[in-house]
Amino acid sequence: MKNIRNFCIIAHIDHGKSTLADRLLEYTHTISKRDMQDQALDNMDLERERGITIKSHAIQMHYIHPANGEEYIFNLIDTPGHVDFSYEVSRSIAACEGALLLVDASQGIQAQTISNLYLAVDHNLEIIPIVNKVDMESAMVEEVQDQIIDLIGCKREEIISASGRTGIGIPEILAAAVDRIPAPSGDPNAPLQTMIFDSMFNSYRGVIAYVRVMNGSMRKGDKIKFYNTGKEVVAEEVGVLRLGQFEAAEIGTGDVGYVITGIKVSREIKVGDTITHVARPCLEPVKGFEEVKPMVFAGVYPLDNDDFEDLRDSLEKLQLNDASLVFEPESSMALGFGFRCGFLGMLHMEIVQERLQREFDQDIITTVPNVTYFATNMKGDRFSVRQPSELPDPNHLENAEEPYILAQIITKPDYIGGIMKLCMDKRGILQKQHYLTPTRLEMIFHMPLAEIVFDFYDQLKSLTRGYASFDYHVIDYRVTDLVRLDIKLNGEQVDALSALVHRSKAEYMGRRMCEKLKELLPRQQFQIAIQGAIGQKVIARETIAALRKDVTAKCYGGDISRKRKLLEKQKEGKKKMKQFGNVEVPQEAFLKVLKLND
Repeated sequence: MKNIRNFCIIAHIDHGKSTLADRLLEYTHTISKRDMQDQALDNMDLERERGITIKSHAIQMHYIHPANGEEYIFNLIDTPGHVDFSYEVSRSIAACEGALLLVDASQGIQAQTISNLYLAVDHNLEIIPIVNKVDMESAMVEEVQDQIIDLIGCKREEIISASGRTGIGIPEILAAAVDRIPAPSGDPNAPLQTMIFDSMFNSYRGVIAYVRVMNGSMRKGDKIKFYNTGKEVVAEEVGVLRLGQFEAAEIGTGDVGYVITGIKVSREIKVGDTITHVARPCLEPVKGFEEVKPMVFAGVYPLDNDDFEDLRDSLEKLQLNDASLVFEPESSMALGFGFRCGFLGMLHMEIVQERLQREFDQDIITTVPNVTYFATNMKGDRFSVRQPSELPDPNHLENAEEPYILAQIITKPDYIGGIMKLCMDKRGILQKQHYLTPTRLEMIFHMPLAEIVFDFYDQLKSLTRGYASFDYHVIDYRVTDLVRLDIKLNGEQVDALSALVHRSKAEYMGRRMCEKLKELLPRQQFQIAIQGAIGQKVIARETIAALRKDVTAKCYGGDISRKRKLLEKQKEGKKKMKQFGNVEVPQEAFLKVLKLND
């Protein structure tokens, strides 16, 4: 046990975590040159296409320390950097004793760097600070080292200079992992206590749980049980995680590995649960695992109602691999049966949609995303509102409350004006601003969470040419003037396009959604009226003209009354058509309506 080291890599998005992990794997000969590729641990096509890490990836390395010649086992977890995947980071941190804190030498400390660092400090992890990308022309190594010293109070000589691209500093990082990160502190003779920090579904072998053994040991064939669900099973296979899964006779205290139990029903295994022996159970589950808090809610519906059960299975299997996804069944007048899904942010929602389509061949429609509000009716009852249909009529509504966040933006001073305007437009209240260094400024705002759900992050990035970094957390709920914006097509309400908005934004949103729908909806043989309404009051309207069939084409010469008769007949037919005509809304319209500023 004294030769085991468990650590993760934490940093802001695009600071070089996956590239540095590649060099560590190369240096320890974990991956042969033939199998080596960029982002070796990112095993999803989606991750390679976007150049981001979506999932945490655990891998075991063997390292011989040059000073004492002893062999050490490293369990490394590469984590995502985007704020939407911070739950992956928190789970990885719970399974480690140390963390490599990466800071880009050309960008310095960013918002997510600080957020991830606080997570690691809360779990008492040993922090090894690393300045990455020191080989770049724009690297400001001295300045960034000063920022790290200010942030964590370490000595300058404790900071390692490295480059994930060229391999500078890799030997020093591995040696520091042995010297500075403590060995796991557990009791090999105590009852088995194992934390599930991740899982995946294999169609042949069932659910594969990725675990960290805190106390005791687990062998193949042991009778084990899940602490929270109480289910008892046999460990069919245990092993360690290298580039694939390698079977082992047992996994002991301090090890990170996997266990296969043959469970095929995904809801029977929960990430964060504790595994223990049936004969000699542990007294309490592993602590320090935070509950997931979804920020954005949206309805996910199958394109064909017959696919409802398939969609449920797909979501359950995806939830195994992405524990931050939460869902519950719901129904809609327009879309039939579906699920209300909770996501950590808009990027997370986008990734889940893509994965459902790619990995499970699901054709889905997603409704307008919104956050959780609280409403109080005239009787004084307070209840949560997660979808527009749950908001009472204005006559029965006493007040509504919306979640507020503390938003932390770190940027260059050149962009102060633009950021101020953007945040004020989003109903933000500036709390404080101060200079971290002469060229870096931190701004703290209180803002409604609903305002950042749609496109705030994209606007911030384009406004500051990618230099601003952004992080947030919910602080409280505040009373707000909330209204339900309904979209009507030919007088019929489309509940999938309804949204909860602040009264001051309702008219703008209504107009933009009507304009967008006018572009997206196909023309019909009859006129289509698109209306945005609050209750009975129409606040926006667009009209799609009818397609006109030339019914007079067959008339050549003759009296004008013949043509008029045909046109009158067509007019009557169109009236009837409009009366019975149902407007079909294509799937891409639901998705594109959300991107109002495109």
